[in-house]
Amino acid sequence: MSGTGHEPSAKLVIVGQGYVGLPVAMRAVGVGFLVIGLDTDSVRVWSLKDGQSYVDDVTDGQLRCALASGRYLPTDRYEDVEGFDAAVITVPTPLTDSVPDLRFVTAAVRGLAPYLRPGATVVLESTTYPGTTEEVVVPLLEAGSGLVAGKDFHVGYSPERIDPGNRRWTFVTTPKVVSGIDERSLTAVRDLYDHLVDSTIPVDTTKEAELTKLLENTFRHVNVALVNEIAMFAHELGVDVWKAIDAAATKPFGFLPFRPGPGVGGHCLPVDPTFLSWRVRRDLNRDFRFVGLANDINDHMPDYVVQRLTDALNRHHRAVHDSLVLLLGLAYKPGTGDIRESPAMRVFDLLSARGAVVRVVDAHVEPHRCPSAMKLVDLTESEVRQADAVVVLTDHEDVDYALVEREARFVLDTRHRVSGPQVEYL
Repeated sequence: MSGTGHEPSAKLVIVGQGYVGLPVAMRAVGVGFLVIGLDTDSVRVWSLKDGQSYVDDVTDGQLRCALASGRYLPTDRYEDVEGFDAAVITVPTPLTDSVPDLRFVTAAVRGLAPYLRPGATVVLESTTYPGTTEEVVVPLLEAGSGLVAGKDFHVGYSPERIDPGNRRWTFVTTPKVVSGIDERSLTAVRDLYDHLVDSTIPVDTTKEAELTKLLENTFRHVNVALVNEIAMFAHELGVDVWKAIDAAATKPFGFLPFRPGPGVGGHCLPVDPTFLSWRVRRDLNRDFRFVGLANDINDHMPDYVVQRLTDALNRHHRAVHDSLVLLLGLAYKPGTGDIRESPAMRVFDLLSARGAVVRVVDAHVEPHRCPSAMKLVDLTESEVRQADAVVVLTDHEDVDYALVEREARFVLDTRHRVSGPQVEYL
């Protein structure tokens, strides 16, 4: 693994300092790399320079140790990447009108290209459709640097597998799929990640690595949709779907437990399967029917949640209009502050449109990323008592659920977290 320029003490650029990039940066600093943490969000950059972490998987203490080491430089200036040995791109890849939006990827690649030098390595981690690395990243790097990929520098793809809030399977302990546009690139990419993670899994082409990520998330997306649809039917049939799932999970083979919820969110499930279906439709002129059906079910779960809440309030002789509704959790999953594509955001919008007075409890989210009309509050006895209904949308561990059980008049629990005679489950 020598001679690649990726030994610790090399200059490593991490483009994107969010829920993926910041943990990677902290690990790289920890093993000795000089890390340039680049992000275009100036608020985040100032927060990082001040030693204040906005990512739950990275503590303020870890961040301050990294800064004190002198090996971590947060910046929003591409000029600071000059002379880099390797760069990892971990920027968002959203959908715009159901079409993959690679503007953050192309901006990152164009920003890096003028500073690319012979022997350097560039790795894309952002989730995308098969072919992106070869068809988009390589041409832009070559055009902006005047160098030739494979000959003068290395390019690869390694899908991110960060699971925010997961203490067992972290960036370091989760096996890392790696690939390159040729053998030399694969060697360079694998060498880089061998310094950062416990194990690497090489695959033959970047397209295979890109498809690996989409396969993983499409599998989960489809199964979540299945159990969400079953939950809706089970409710109408008067069957406790949660107990049925727990019973089915005792089977030691042929079954994996997925649990219903208010929808899917984050940077993966609502987006990644559509990258694949878009590519299939564009290149093969065919529909990926499973993804389309899963999208339809999961996208409409917030509507179902609001309808269930409306029905419950009606039974208590209350209209949604002017009712005070307390939402517990805004992030798309527990243990993170990530609100991208969060179904809780859609629930908030739907309730607000119906005239409800909505307050939100979530100590994990970044207030400057929330809508200005949203009122964030602390979970107090007074807030719970005042609410006509409490809706559990994200089951963070730091929530006082005993207080909710004791003081709430009515609870619609989409995560099966609280109990009591006033609680109704999804």
